[in-house]
Amino acid sequence: MNKTVETTCPYCGVGCGVEVTVLGDTGVRVRGLADHPANHGKLCSKGAALAETVSHEGRLRHPRVDGRETGWDEALDTLAARFRAIIEEHGPDAVAFYVSGQLLTEDYYVANKLMKGFIGSANIDTNSRLCMSSAVAGHKRAFGADTVPGCYEDLELADLVVFAGSNAAWCHPVLYQRIVRARRERADGEHPLRVVVIDPRRTATCDIADLHLPLRPGTDAVLFNGLFAWLHDQGYGDPLFVGEQCEGFEEALRIARWYAPSPVAVAEHCGLAVEQVETFYRWFARTPRTVTLFSQGINQSSSGTDKVNAILNCHLFTGRIGLPGAGPFSLTGQPNAMGGREVGGLANQLAAHMDFEREEHIDLVERFWQAPGMARRPGLKAVDMFRALDEGRIRAIWIMGTNPAVTLPDSNRVRRALSRCPLVVVSDCVETDTTDFAHILLPAATWGEKEGTVTNSERRISRQRAFLEPPGEARPDCWILSRFAQRLGFAGFDYAGPHEIFREHARLSAFENGGERDFDLSGLQDIDRAAYDALAPVQWPVLAPGQGTARLLGRSGFYTPNRRARFVAITPRPPAHLTDPDYPLVLNTGRVRDQWHTMTRTGRSPRLTGHVSEPYAELHPLDARERGIEDGCLVQLSSRWGEVIVRARVADSQQRGCVFVPMHWNDRFASAARADALVNPALDPVSGQPEFKHTPVRVVCYAPVWYGFVLTRREIVPEQATYWSRARREGLWHYELAGEEAPQDWAACARRMLIDDTGGQGAWAELFDTAASTYRAALFDGERLEACIFIGPDFQLPERDWLVRLFAEERLDPRQRQRVLAGTPGANQKDAGRIVCSCFSVGRNTLIEAIREGAASPEALGERLQAGTNCGSCVPELRALIAETVQGSG
Repeated sequence: MNKTVETTCPYCGVGCGVEVTVLGDTGVRVRGLADHPANHGKLCSKGAALAETVSHEGRLRHPRVDGRETGWDEALDTLAARFRAIIEEHGPDAVAFYVSGQLLTEDYYVANKLMKGFIGSANIDTNSRLCMSSAVAGHKRAFGADTVPGCYEDLELADLVVFAGSNAAWCHPVLYQRIVRARRERADGEHPLRVVVIDPRRTATCDIADLHLPLRPGTDAVLFNGLFAWLHDQGYGDPLFVGEQCEGFEEALRIARWYAPSPVAVAEHCGLAVEQVETFYRWFARTPRTVTLFSQGINQSSSGTDKVNAILNCHLFTGRIGLPGAGPFSLTGQPNAMGGREVGGLANQLAAHMDFEREEHIDLVERFWQAPGMARRPGLKAVDMFRALDEGRIRAIWIMGTNPAVTLPDSNRVRRALSRCPLVVVSDCVETDTTDFAHILLPAATWGEKEGTVTNSERRISRQRAFLEPPGEARPDCWILSRFAQRLGFAGFDYAGPHEIFREHARLSAFENGGERDFDLSGLQDIDRAAYDALAPVQWPVLAPGQGTARLLGRSGFYTPNRRARFVAITPRPPAHLTDPDYPLVLNTGRVRDQWHTMTRTGRSPRLTGHVSEPYAELHPLDARERGIEDGCLVQLSSRWGEVIVRARVADSQQRGCVFVPMHWNDRFASAARADALVNPALDPVSGQPEFKHTPVRVVCYAPVWYGFVLTRREIVPEQATYWSRARREGLWHYELAGEEAPQDWAACARRMLIDDTGGQGAWAELFDTAASTYRAALFDGERLEACIFIGPDFQLPERDWLVRLFAEERLDPRQRQRVLAGTPGANQKDAGRIVCSCFSVGRNTLIEAIREGAASPEALGERLQAGTNCGSCVPELRALIAETVQGSG
C-alpha cells in the first residue's frame, strides 16, 4: 500500500511544503504541498526532481574508524575517548564542531547545548556563517535581535520590490514566481507592482525588472547611503516614527551625506547613469509599500554587515518596517539556516537568540541547561576556526552535514588544515571531498529518513518527516550527538526522540522571557509527541498553540535595551583586495539554477544536470576578445590563493571587468573546478562572513593538445586527461576531457576506458583520422549504444545532447547507428538540443522550432511544449531565446 507523507523541501530557505508518496518498492513520487503557506503547491526544478535523488546508491552505511568499518559502540567509544584526551590535555577550546544549515533544528540544538553548555567551549560554528551572518549582524545592530520583520505575503502586497544582490529567479525561484504572478495580476490595476534589480550582472531576475542597476561591484553601501541622504533632503522621511522609535539618526545621516551627497556623486562612484540612480530614488521615495529583498550579493562581502545596515537605515527612516507590503527582507540560503540561528548555531550566539555580551543571558542558559561547563565567551567563527586548525590551536574537529574542503574560501589552506589535524570526525550521508580527511566517519540519516523541524526565511517552522528507512546503520545527527554526550558522562541528553528535544528548545525560548526576547515558542513548550507529529507550519513567535506571528517590529517596538531601533552610521569601504595588472578581473561566485551546494544531492539527478553539465567561467565579450578566449574553449583562472580550469562562456550579461564562476563543482565532479580555491579569505570584521563576491583573478586560455568527451553507461577513470568533468545524465555518465599530452594509441586507450573487465567485449566501431588528429569510437551491446568517445585537436566537437538521447533507446535503428560516429542526426532525425526546461526536458532546438512556427511568447511555448509551466525558472531563458530567434529570422 502506498504511503503519503507531508514534509518540507531540503534545499533553499523558502521552505516549500512537499507531499511524498512512497510507491512500494518502485521509489517515491514528489509534488508540492497545495496548502503549505510558503509555496501553495509550487516547486522549483530542484524540488520537482527530488524523487530522482532518493537513493541508497553511494550512501555511507556503517561507521569507520581509521578507515576500518566498525559498529556504533566502538565508533562512539573511540570518539569519546579521543575527544576526552584532547580536552584533558589542551582544554575545551582545543576542540570544535562545524555544523550545517541543512541539519534539523533538533540536531542543531543538541550540538549547541553539548558544546557550549557541557564541553565548555563556544567553538561551534555553521556553514550559515558563509551566507547569512552579515544579515544576522545587521539585524542585531539595528533591531537588537536577529529578527526578520516581514513575511512572504509582503512580496505580493508591495508596490515596489527591490532585489539587492539577489538572483531570486535561480536561487529562490518559488518566491520569485510569487512576485511574477503578483506583477502580472496587477499590471493593469491602480497599483502595478514595479521591480528594481541591483546587481552587477544581468541575471535571470532582470527578466521582470522595470529598472536594472548594474552597479560597480562592492559599491552597494554608497548607493543606499545616497538613498538615505536623498530621502531626507527631499522630505520623504517619517519623523514621528524616527523620533519615537529610533536613535542614532543624526550621526548616520551625517555620514551618509558625507559619502553620498547627491545622485551625481553616487552615480559616478557606482558606475551608473545619473538617471538610473534618480529613478530608483524617486520610486523608493514615492512608494510606501516597498520591500527590499537582499541576499548573498549584499552579505558575502568584507563590509556585508554595513551594507545590510545601509539598507535598514532607509527603511527605518521611512518607517517602512513591520507593515503589510513594506520592510527589508533577508532571503535565507539554506533550508534551516534560520533554525540554526534560533538555537545559537553561530559561535558568537547563545541559544534562543541570547547573547554572550549579556552576562544575564549566559546565566539564564546555564541555569536552564544545568550546565556544568558553560562557555562564557564567543568561540571561533568558521574561517578563523579552520585557521586555528591549520595553526594547531584546534586539535579535534567534528564536521556535520557540510563540505568545508570545497565551500570555505582559500580552500587549499582548509585542506591543509584538515590534513594536519590530529582528529577529524565527519558525519555525513555520502562520501565528499571532506570525508577524505576523516579519521572517524559516521553515517548520518538524511532527508526523508529522520524527524524534525526547519525554519524558513519568514520565520515559519515546518516539520520534516521520515518516509524511508535509513540504509545500514545510518542514524540521525541528534541520535549520534546524544549518545556521544552520554559517553562523555553528561546528563540531560537522554531524549526519547526529536519531540523531546523540540519541547526543550521551546521551553528555553520561553524561560524568563516575558517579551524581552523576540524568539519565543511559549505556545509550544508543552507539546507532546502527537502534537509534534501533527505540527502545522507556524511563524514564530508562537505565544499560544497554533497562533503564529506574521510581522514584527515597527510600531510594536524593538529588542534593544531601550526598545528603540538603531540607525548605524555607515562608512563605505572598498573590497579588501583590489584588482591590479597581475589580477585585473573581479571574480564573483554563486549558484546556478538547477544545482545546490556541492551537488551531493542534485548531482544525482539526470534532469538537473542537463541544464548546466560542466563548470564554467562567464566573461564579457570584450574581456574575452582581449584574451583570445572563444566561447566554449577552456580557460584557467588564477588568484593569489589558487587556480581552476573551467569552460568559457562569453555573454554580454556579464559586466566588463568581472567574471562569474559557479560554486558547486568539486573533486567528485571535476578535476580542478573548486571556485573557492580562488576566493580570498578576507572577512567582514563584524559578522566574520567571507568576501565571496570580490576576488582579483587572472584569466587565460588553457591550451591542451586534445579535447574530447565520453558518454558511457558506467563510471570510468579518464586516462591522459589533465582536465575532466563529469555529470550524470539519463542512463549514463557524461565526461568532458582535455589533455596536455596525447596517448600514442587512442584505440587502445579508448578500449581500456570503455570496455569493462568482465569479459564482455561488445561490438566496437571506430574512426581515426591521423591528419586531422581526430578519433571517434562507439561500443554497442547488440543494438544498444553502451559508450562513445570523441577526440579532436580543439573544442569544436559534435553537440552532446543528441548522442545523450540515444542512450535512452534500447534499440538503435540502422540509420541512428550509422550516425553515431558522425555525432549528428541524419536528415530525418531531430536533435532537441541542450536542455532549457529541466522540469519537462525540453531542449533548445525544439523550442527554436516552435518559436519559428509561431509560438513567440513564453505562454505559447508553455501551451505547446509545457516549457516554463511548472516551476517557471526557465521563463527568462525562454524569453531570451524568443528574442534571439525572432531577431535572427528578421
